[in-house]
Amino acid sequence: MTERGLTVGEDGKTRCAWHGNLDDYRRYHDEEWGQPVTSDIRLFEKICLEGFQSGLSWLTILRKREGFRAAFAGFDFDRVAAFGEDDIARCLADPGIVRHRGKIVSTINNARRAQALRDEFGTLARYFWSFEPAPEERPARVDWVTISANPTTATSVRLSKDLKKRGWTFVGPTTVYAFMQAMGLVNDHIEGCCCRAEVELKRKALIRP
Repeated sequence: MTERGLTVGEDGKTRCAWHGNLDDYRRYHDEEWGQPVTSDIRLFEKICLEGFQSGLSWLTILRKREGFRAAFAGFDFDRVAAFGEDDIARCLADPGIVRHRGKIVSTINNARRAQALRDEFGTLARYFWSFEPAPEERPARVDWVTISANPTTATSVRLSKDLKKRGWTFVGPTTVYAFMQAMGLVNDHIEGCCCRAEVELKRKALIRP
């Protein structure tokens, strides 16, 4: 990692350095991270996987993501909301996921809370995107020093508090900010990264839910 948090790949492109030039992690950086998402299923999946990441690395979760999708019905929260004790036992026996009872139970709980949010707001996307920070809340320059020094923001604290008030679990402000970064509610590809301008254009073109 350079002092600025950037690295140059074998293809000559400059990127954020956190993927460590690992093939799968670099693809995630290039093709997914920060791209604006409005799919309820993908938003639910990501906030649950961020909860599973707590205490672990995202790379661990990324490499088990297909296992998680199989275990949790593709993160269709209507189906997950109907899970019972047999499903909890099945997940606890599944080596394709992180077998943490508290996080498994949290995912089922959060699926039920997601249904309530959809009933209230029409879509999960409308709820989550209502917390997109205003331009004046964002740093003037997105560089490595700023990003590394701010694992939470005032907005992620507000969203975390609101989710907890609604009964969600494993949604602390650091977890929530990682979710916001990944789902494109903010663009935290740092200045100089080849993906930053592309993501910014997609965010500008996005029709907010």
